Amino acid sequence: MTTRTDHASSTASSNTPARQQCPACLRAQRTCICRWVTVISPQVEVLVLQHPMEVANAKGSARLLHLCLAGSRLEVGETFAPDRLGALLSDGRHNVLLYPETAEEKSLGVATPPAFDPAWLATPQHLRLVVLDGTWRKSRKMLYLNPLLQALPRLPLTDTPPSHYLIRKAHLPDQLSTLEATAYALSQLEHAPERYKPLIDAFDGFVAQQAGYAAERRN
Repeated sequence: MTTRTDHASSTASSNTPARQQCPACLRAQRTCICRWVTVISPQVEVLVLQHPMEVANAKGSARLLHLCLAGSRLEVGETFAPDRLGALLSDGRHNVLLYPETAEEKSLGVATPPAFDPAWLATPQHLRLVVLDGTWRKSRKMLYLNPLLQALPRLPLTDTPPSHYLIRKAHLPDQLSTLEATAYALSQLEHAPERYKPLIDAFDGFVAQQAGYAAERRN
């Protein structure tokens, strides 16, 4: 499992229990989310590319997703060096980007990505799902700044339930968290609608925890 290494503060205050950092979820011990980790071994490999501004976002779900999916990779950046990104996308797997085609792309003259080959579904262990973690604006910028991502076949989600992401402001039912979108994509690719329900259950616990902290701050 590839993780991003964060350096703990060397100040004296960082040694207090409230400030100590969990080495797994990289959050303060008081707000640790490891209790919600439910490890699942997907057939499809998952690569999460996280926008730098999402790393410290307490409401972000990518870290929990990474901890739950055995063999997943989490890489942080906005623009990735072509050789580095190429290495992450190599090894013979079929790469598919979890990102919808939009009318805006066509109006900007962005080339139509290659089609996803349905024959790949017969061997999901040979697939890699590439996920962009960021707001719609940030993920769109990541796509435009990395031509290698533009050249990947896309996976549009179908028949997804309303989002459980109730802690995001101005959130619409069809706007899924990174964790939810990935769970539904894996279910779709692996023809396993029930396999990733524990991942959604873990997300519900995470959302409830964050909502509780928000309520404490208001009181």
